[in-house]
Amino acid sequence: MIKDQKDNLFLLIKSLTKSEKRQFKLYVGRLEDNEDSKFLNLFNFLEKASKYKEKDILTTGFVKKQQLANVKAHLYKQILISLKLNPFHQNVRSQIREQTEFATILYHKGLYKQSLKILGKAKEIAVSHEEKNLVFEIVELEKLIESQYITRSIESRADDLIEQSSRFSNLNLIASSLSNLSLKLYSIILKSGYVKSDQEKVEVLDYFNSNLPKFDVKDLGFREKLWLYNSYLWLSFLIQDFIACYKYSKKWVELFQDYPKMISLNPVWFLKGNQYLLESLFYIQDHKRFEAVLEDMEMNISKKSFPKDDNIEGLVFLYLNTDRLNLCFIKGLFEEGLSLVTDILKGIKHFQNRIDEHHIMVFYYKIASLYFCVGNNKECIHYLDKIISNKSLTMREDLMCFSRILNLFAHYDAGMDYHLESHLRSTYKFLIKMNELNDVQMEIISFMKALPDIFPHDLKSAFREVLEKLKTYEDDPYERRAFLYLDIISWLESKITNVSVDQIIRNKFLEKKSMH
Repeated sequence: MIKDQKDNLFLLIKSLTKSEKRQFKLYVGRLEDNEDSKFLNLFNFLEKASKYKEKDILTTGFVKKQQLANVKAHLYKQILISLKLNPFHQNVRSQIREQTEFATILYHKGLYKQSLKILGKAKEIAVSHEEKNLVFEIVELEKLIESQYITRSIESRADDLIEQSSRFSNLNLIASSLSNLSLKLYSIILKSGYVKSDQEKVEVLDYFNSNLPKFDVKDLGFREKLWLYNSYLWLSFLIQDFIACYKYSKKWVELFQDYPKMISLNPVWFLKGNQYLLESLFYIQDHKRFEAVLEDMEMNISKKSFPKDDNIEGLVFLYLNTDRLNLCFIKGLFEEGLSLVTDILKGIKHFQNRIDEHHIMVFYYKIASLYFCVGNNKECIHYLDKIISNKSLTMREDLMCFSRILNLFAHYDAGMDYHLESHLRSTYKFLIKMNELNDVQMEIISFMKALPDIFPHDLKSAFREVLEKLKTYEDDPYERRAFLYLDIISWLESKITNVSVDQIIRNKFLEKKSMH
């Protein structure tokens, strides 16, 4: 993407729908003075522009260079105010905040009784929707007003408010501690991937246990349980306990079944819970449950009651296409997976400002793997190069490492042996630098390094030998992660049997299916 397009104001304007643009113009046009204002002229100009170029704006003459920054800031603020007034962007949270603002205004006017009445109703709504941060804010404002508005019931009222303040403060503290723990675990998995040794596992478990707040589970509500399951889920992913991943992601999804009205208020968390459940089922290769959960998620998303906005639209694209690709990998239906690629690439272009770079690279890796499995190595190399040449990608070092290893296989299968030695050297150096060189990777690199010197009639024996070595690592808790990214076993078996990789994987799926 062109750098000059990443201007925040330009991106905001380009994200507006037709109705939002129309509302903005009605909003700013309510005063005659705004009709020829600089910020409105700037809006009209940027609305039609295909790229953000400051030079083109200044050429129009309606704003001077020294004025531009202020005009842009003012326009940005006015657009946000207009969006805030749009009913589409209003939800229970915004309604509670609005009522709290009204109550504050009444308080400052000395109308204490009216203020408390509004706060009481707002608090009821906040409690019923598990908005405990807002409940705490309301209670604190009630305490402030009650301290100035003397009533005969002040003693019992004071005790009630003190009890509420203490209870919700404690629950907010638990939720905050759990969300901090979850975020830290998530950052570890993004940066380093799964744990690679007993020592790392002990360190992660020690960190988790020392940062897990004390609580009585019967006191926890929706929000606290959500963060609790979230934390345990990331812990399970980190230590590669995929059965536990399934357990806690399932609890996450069932939480929304227990609190159905939370789906419309927290649609992102609903989507994420389902996505992690599907990811867990992918890792344990349970295609029946996977298909059932995917069907259920698609059904919920299609309901009229399910919220629709730009963020959700981007997440739905990301999750559904990831899951559809994963189902193709589970079943060994790689041609079917390739039929999704055109729409995925269009979606990546359309949602490029809403999907982070890491997830785009994961798409490229999955697409490269599809091409590799059907024997189209040149296309595989093309998509891997998008990852390998990405110098700004600092997250998911494991993704970078396995992209390089898959690149070695693709170059070998494509007959591009003249590049193999240089790729081997760069891959080895990269793995050493990233501290990612495990036993499986060492075996692969040693084998690939020896390949050019093996006589053609000895190749199958060499493949069998390395296959036997690698099979010993399949159930190793710290080595098996290699097989999550790349089905090395099936590639070696295809070399030995002269059957294509996609057919080997498909046959394994059908054999496993017939046994259940």
